[in-house]
Amino acid sequence: MKHIVLLLALFVLPIALLGQPLKPGFDKAEYIEMLKVSAQFGDSTYVHSFPTPQQFKLIYRSKVVGLDNKWDLWTNNQGVAVISLRGTTANSVSWLANFYAAMVPAKGELQISDTEKFTYDLADHPQAAVHVGWLVSTAFLAKDILPKIDSSYRAGIKNILIMGHSQGGAIAFLLTSHLRNLQKQSRLPADIQLKTYCSAGPKPGNLYYAYEYEAATQMGWAYNVVNSADWVPEVPFSLQTVNDFNTTNPFAGAPAMIKKQKLLKRIVLKYVYNSLSKPSLKAQKNYQKYLGKMASSTVKKTLNGYVAPEYYNSNNYVRTGNTIVLLADSAYFKKYPDSKEKVFTHHFHPPYLYLTEKLP
Repeated sequence: MKHIVLLLALFVLPIALLGQPLKPGFDKAEYIEMLKVSAQFGDSTYVHSFPTPQQFKLIYRSKVVGLDNKWDLWTNNQGVAVISLRGTTANSVSWLANFYAAMVPAKGELQISDTEKFTYDLADHPQAAVHVGWLVSTAFLAKDILPKIDSSYRAGIKNILIMGHSQGGAIAFLLTSHLRNLQKQSRLPADIQLKTYCSAGPKPGNLYYAYEYEAATQMGWAYNVVNSADWVPEVPFSLQTVNDFNTTNPFAGAPAMIKKQKLLKRIVLKYVYNSLSKPSLKAQKNYQKYLGKMASSTVKKTLNGYVAPEYYNSNNYVRTGNTIVLLADSAYFKKYPDSKEKVFTHHFHPPYLYLTEKLP
């Protein structure tokens, strides 16, 4: 009888492990393993200087697509897959994805080539908007990622970690929203469990996008891990105007209220209101001009058939997601001192690993 029980255990245990689900909540060891996976995109010197993944093996590496984008598929023996998104490279096209920083509605369609359109629905709120450059990158990556998710699912993998560092973190926000929406539309199996680690992720969209992303993932299914000394999570430039508030707000009715005042008071209040509101509105138009219309002309030269969309009139980028702060202290700055020459000294994988290992 004991031999029969042991024999059954040998067969049942691998099946149980294969179906082991991801757990909600920030997992220090899990994130460290994701850092090791992410660092494999670097050059040979960078890769060899960083610890290698212990639990996951590389299954697939994509070709370069879109704006110099690339992704990896990793799996472990417990039925978990990792979609690892590459960050910014030294290629100017990769930087173009960052500088193409106008906003577009979080729901719509992109003409990404002569024959292809990318339909997306990242948030329901009509005022939700996202970074157009990273949305273009998401569009090209998603084309290659979705068939791999399908084949992985048919092989029994229903647990997927999404990992991106730097620009990869920015794309991870949008890809997570896209995949979750496909699940809502029954275009992706509902029993696929997604968990996201954005690492050193910049700001992907405005407050209305952030609200919906956070509401969808706030029970422990997504994190943005940030080194407090790193400047990358502070970009893109944020600019809030009187148009960036909820419908019910005191600023919307200010012009009408001012008109009801007596002449002298009306003149003073109108002057003050215009002095405060007009500079930010003018700056927002300039941002859209340079980071949208002018940047798109270069994107069109890179992506044949790309058609620039209508931009959303805002640059109110906000920090998004449940944030895990890696607080740089005096010991950290002794190891990684500030530098005017080495502007990425706080941004690469090693300082993130150093600070994460210090977490309790």
